[in-house]
Amino acid sequence: MGSSIGVVGGGQLAWMLAAAAREQGIELHVQTPELTDPAARLATSVVRAPLGDLAASRRLAERASAISFENEWLDLEALAPLEQEGVVFIPRLQSLADLVCKRRQRQLLERLHLPSPRWFPLEQLLTPPPVLEPEDPPVDGAEDRAAEAAEPETPQPPQLPPGFDFPLMAKAVRGGYDGRGTRVIRSQAELEALIETEDPGLWLLEEFVAFEQELALVACRDHLGAVQCYPLVETHQHDQVCEWVLAPAAASQAVEARARNVAASLLAALDYVGVLSIEFFYGRSGLLVNELAPRTHNSGHYTIEACRTSQFAQQVRIVAGEPLGDTSMQLSGALMVNLLGFETSTAAYARQRQALESLAGAHLHWYGKRLALPGRKLGHITLELKASAAAERAREAALRLAEVRAIWPLPPARTP
Repeated sequence: MGSSIGVVGGGQLAWMLAAAAREQGIELHVQTPELTDPAARLATSVVRAPLGDLAASRRLAERASAISFENEWLDLEALAPLEQEGVVFIPRLQSLADLVCKRRQRQLLERLHLPSPRWFPLEQLLTPPPVLEPEDPPVDGAEDRAAEAAEPETPQPPQLPPGFDFPLMAKAVRGGYDGRGTRVIRSQAELEALIETEDPGLWLLEEFVAFEQELALVACRDHLGAVQCYPLVETHQHDQVCEWVLAPAAASQAVEARARNVAASLLAALDYVGVLSIEFFYGRSGLLVNELAPRTHNSGHYTIEACRTSQFAQQVRIVAGEPLGDTSMQLSGALMVNLLGFETSTAAYARQRQALESLAGAHLHWYGKRLALPGRKLGHITLELKASAAAERAREAALRLAEVRAIWPLPPARTP
């Protein structure tokens, strides 16, 4: 392939892809709605259009040898004609089919016998149980008398399948991110409210997993089938939005090997080309796959400074047809902290940014968004860690996190 690639999307992930492309001397063109979107500042050129504009994607393809995507909110059926015309998408649309929908993700994991939380589609609760026919024929006249005595049926509240109980995690099958499209369902009343306010066909329910750690792994596969994985990391959420990532995770070699095997199984089964991110729960039930993301991921931002080839440089290399780069760490450890909006404001936060940049071993990435909102990702900071032992690294990370929090507070918790 050539040295010109396209990306549908212009947010912070595309911005970091554009920065990585520049470092490699590769042109990167983006399709994004606004010229003020983060990636527009670094892209070689911009096709200004909504992400779902097929004609715009066709224009993007004229400038690039292959096209990738910033996120998974894709209409694969609409994009199919472009692929038939010869446009190269990486990952391929067929590989994405089981990943852009959480329901299909769960079905994929079941087919591959990969452990994940038990689940069921919300619409299953609306299906009435089958009526069992009596084995013995009715006594003469019994049917008529039963019909006369019958009263109109009272609607029954939805009943959970056997083995499920509250709380449950409700997830929209498409479009959810950063806590959006997810709800904790704690009671029958909340379940009925979900059914009343949402389309049951577009939601699923999962068992609520009690975990000891949330882990994540970024994996990648090139055109020749070569596979590389970045180190397993620990993640922590605030209001279901990633707050921080610690690399590498304090996990056993067996757990990391299991995570890498899961990644290899998924990449091979999907014939996947590109970067694939996997979120895990780890606890008494072992390692469970939580979610899959067919793209670069928040849990891999630390790789920009901490690894020899960042996840963004890796995706650029794959889309450009180049071999995979080295994914090993070049630091003893790293802590990535998301800078989440804590208020509604158009401020530039120059004072806070200067203070963050002055921290020892700090690398600030500010996305340049025009509006801050509570919980919105405005940037991130990666802090180099010196400790090599897991326990010492965790203590060092806690101290470094406190330094960041003294400058940049967390947003207030959302009301359930």
